Amino acid sequence: MHSDPDVLVVGAGPAGRALAAAVAERGLRTVLVDPAPHAPWRATYGSWAAELPATLPPSVIAARATGRAIALSEHELGWEYAVLDVPALRAHLDGELARHGVRIRRDRAAGWASGAVRLAGGNELRAAVVVDAGGHRQPLRAGPGRRRPAAEQTAAGVVVDEAVAAPLVAPDEALFMDWRPDHGEDGWPTFLYAVPLGGGAVLLEETSLARRPGLPLPVLRRRLQARLARHGIAVPGGAATESVRFPVDSPRHRTPGVLAFGAAAPLVHPASGFSVATSLRLAPAVADAIAAHLPAGSTGALAAARSAVWPPGSGAVHRFRRIGLEALLRMPPAEVPAFFETFFALPARHRWCYLAERADVPGTAATMRSLYARAGWRMRARLIAPAVLPPTRGWWPARPRHYQR
Repeated sequence: MHSDPDVLVVGAGPAGRALAAAVAERGLRTVLVDPAPHAPWRATYGSWAAELPATLPPSVIAARATGRAIALSEHELGWEYAVLDVPALRAHLDGELARHGVRIRRDRAAGWASGAVRLAGGNELRAAVVVDAGGHRQPLRAGPGRRRPAAEQTAAGVVVDEAVAAPLVAPDEALFMDWRPDHGEDGWPTFLYAVPLGGGAVLLEETSLARRPGLPLPVLRRRLQARLARHGIAVPGGAATESVRFPVDSPRHRTPGVLAFGAAAPLVHPASGFSVATSLRLAPAVADAIAAHLPAGSTGALAAARSAVWPPGSGAVHRFRRIGLEALLRMPPAEVPAFFETFFALPARHRWCYLAERADVPGTAATMRSLYARAGWRMRARLIAPAVLPPTRGWWPARPRHYQR
């Protein structure tokens, strides 16, 4: 019979595993709960190399590449892009869990009530500090549900040899965005994301950055096939594929008595969809906050941990980015590449601030001013509208006969 742990982490993805290992390393009794803790991770995780914690072993990086983007013209991003070796990351985190004695329980969290985590089978779990790291589903979130459909990022990809991908991306580079309409379809705009996976493999992925609701996966698969065919790329039979769907506008998790971490917080960047590097980087600081304050009581530990997840300025920057997301959702499809042309033409410090600095309010404001100054009057109106109008509830094509499902 186990006594209540110091820390209970719900969700065994990268964020949950990283935080559970970090708090256990600081001597706290830790339990990690997940309905399928040993299931493989099938997503591709990438980030700007400078965002990754220095403590990650080199084996966790599958590939590094220079980044570029294509809007109306081509832009060198100037930063190194890193693609993680997902099995190696999993093995590293599992090794840390075992080394620091984290107890793993296979169970499904069904909710939070009366200071306890309710499990699907009817039992309850308690701890001094409870963490919801259950991803965008936020299994411990209390309160009303969504009042509108989620704005989702969706993508459909295929893995090919770097020689096959050469007409679109060189072996030593990452194509962060290619907004050219090479798929030949009208309607909601999509771009190609092309990154090396290591070992001579490349992921080619047709991506809808954000749409409410998400662009259907069959549309993305069709567009990817058309785009690749236009560039003379024939995908070999049996090639590995990837499908992506997740919200980029999850509500802030403010449930009393629960610390939200990872995508559940949400730490997902509303513009890029990135969150894993941020979670890995924050885990030690959050663990330090819990360990330092828990001897004085769980309330102080929870408050300190929340401050580590959301340091001063980060909430304001997150709201800025959500306004930018709404601007994109309202933008007519034909204007989206022009918007990114303006964004990628900004000075590197502004682009980096918007994409990577999550608590720099002055820098984010300077980026917005710079973007506004370079935009035409029509785009300026698009950028201002989300600050004064309610969020969109969905998107429908202005000319249905041109939009193919």
